[in-house]
Parts: sequence; C-alpha cells; structure tokens
Amino acid sequence: MTTSLVLALLWALSANILAMIPSRDNHWKRAYVLIAVGIPLLGYVTYENGPWIGLLVFAAGASVLRWPMLYLGRWLRRCFGAET
Repeated sequence: MTTSLVLALLWALSANILAMIPSRDNHWKRAYVLIAVGIPLLGYVTYENGPWIGLLVFAAGASVLRWPMLYLGRWLRRCFGAET
C-alpha cells in the first residue's frame, strides 16, 4: 500500500472521529479543515496510484463530506444552471 493511500485512510478515520464529536456549528469548521487537507491529498493519491484510484478516493471523501458537496452543487446550479 502506497504512502498516499495510508494518508487517505488516516484522513477518512480522522473525519469519522471528528464527526462523532459534538459541535455547535454543525461541524462546518471541521469540514473546512478536512477539505483543505483532502484536496492536496486527493491530488497526491491520483498522482501515485492513477485516476481510477483517485476517483474512488474522491467518492469516499464526497460521501464523508456530503453536505458541503450538496451546497456546492446548489451553488453551481444557481450560478451556471437553468433558471426554473
């Protein structure tokens, strides 16, 4: 197992532990930190292991950070999407 995959597994483990701890801001500060660490880590995983493994790690990270992904999708739809 490569170093990048070990780091990605540690990121996922820490994300799950951080999600179990109560928070007053609905975990948004922790989500920002996880995103800031996760994006370069995703690039490192993709660089070392190829795009398919990078896509799997991206899907795992998106499942952990599903609310930021949902809000990003809503924001992109509002900026670039169809008017309803």
